Amino acid sequence: MSSQNVDFASKTSQVQKSGIRAAFEYTGIPPSWLDKRPKLPSRNWLIFLSVTTSIVAYYAYDRRECRRIRADYSSRVEHLAKDPLGTTDLPRKVIVYGAKWPGDEDHDKSLRFFRKYVKPVLIAAAVDYEMVSARRSGDLANRIVDEIKTRRRVDAGLEPPSQSLMPLPNQPTLEQKRKRELEGGIVLVGRHTLKEFMSGLKRGWTESMDRVDREDMLAQELASDGRFDEPEEPVIYPEVVDGEPLPTHSRLLPSQNAALLSPLRMPPSSPPKFTQSISNVPAYLDTPPSTIPALPTLLLVPFTNHIGFRQVPNMLWGFFNERHKVRAGSEAAYSLIMGHTRPFAAPNTTDTASEVQESQPAKRQGGDLDFDLPAESYYDGAYTPSETEKARKTYYDALPAKLATARALARGTRAPTKEEDSHPPPTEVELRAERLKKEMRWRGDEAGWEIVKPGQPAQWDERFADALRVFDEPRADNC
Repeated sequence: MSSQNVDFASKTSQVQKSGIRAAFEYTGIPPSWLDKRPKLPSRNWLIFLSVTTSIVAYYAYDRRECRRIRADYSSRVEHLAKDPLGTTDLPRKVIVYGAKWPGDEDHDKSLRFFRKYVKPVLIAAAVDYEMVSARRSGDLANRIVDEIKTRRRVDAGLEPPSQSLMPLPNQPTLEQKRKRELEGGIVLVGRHTLKEFMSGLKRGWTESMDRVDREDMLAQELASDGRFDEPEEPVIYPEVVDGEPLPTHSRLLPSQNAALLSPLRMPPSSPPKFTQSISNVPAYLDTPPSTIPALPTLLLVPFTNHIGFRQVPNMLWGFFNERHKVRAGSEAAYSLIMGHTRPFAAPNTTDTASEVQESQPAKRQGGDLDFDLPAESYYDGAYTPSETEKARKTYYDALPAKLATARALARGTRAPTKEEDSHPPPTEVELRAERLKKEMRWRGDEAGWEIVKPGQPAQWDERFADALRVFDEPRADNC
């Protein structure tokens, strides 16, 4: 009986095999693999799979939300792009300013933020734009100053308005250009850009409208500081032998004629180039105006650039939360497109600028000048004037040796070495040009940092209260 039962069980098991299992057995797959049953993975695998799946799912959700938000705001304004224009009409155009973030060598981060988060909605509404960047801190403020002074000179009749090289029949007039600027607007990306813009705005409407060549002024200042003067040779009295003085070497400086030919060293008798325009500006025209004409409406776009090892957690958080940047950029673009504006909120007049500067960095001015104030804490300490002083000291310590080598080779007092033949050292003229370039960069960095450093209040003038407006969130009835 037992043998019969065993045979019956074996036959039953063979009969119950499925066709797929039987086929797999004949392919050479080990039967032990076919007998395995599914089971839960180990603890470590469960942790790995859960963490990886959560990260990938959160990333996919964030990018899907980015596409949805951008598509939502684009669909709200795309009907404006279908409005027909006349044959002589031009689309609406805005000017985008993006200053260099302090401490970051990539000067294009602000405009890159605009192109990624604000531009798509503007393109959907057929709004044109012009981007203006600055390579160094303070360059944007100087650009604003020059533009305002040029406008003041044109309004005073001191110079004609700029025209294209090839006049066109439908070329807009000066009034039409300014009207288009007012209808467009100005986009300021980040608080550091706002501070440079306000600084340039105040200087442009307050300082004299004389044209100043900053490079020429600095070249004259450097030429008279004695860094490139010849060292004085000691006075040697002639020796007397048998009542006759011996001849001595001439103490005439051999580099005086070469200094006159230097393009960076101007004779002191010739007046600077910029002084010629001083006599052309009457005193009654050179006074700052009591009122400022209406300026294009401002769009304030929040922007924070995380750099440095200590801000790596912020970078990781921002990588998985791009939807917040997309929403902020889309809302800002939507406010500009719909055109709902409000007056610029003036700061508190009870606290003076000196009181705000001497107080703690978190001191608020009030109004729109406090826009994106927490962003200053992310570049606090990004630049220190001691860095510039250290670089300046290192350069000037090595300058006398370079200058002595250049003069010795130019005068032929010694033969060049093999290394100098293969790699010629800079000449005196090249050293002057190099020094001018370095001083322009160092002084520009120091002046720019004084404008945007944390705790430094944004510049303000009471005349701006009636001239500035800000794009605001559209009301419910305007949507």
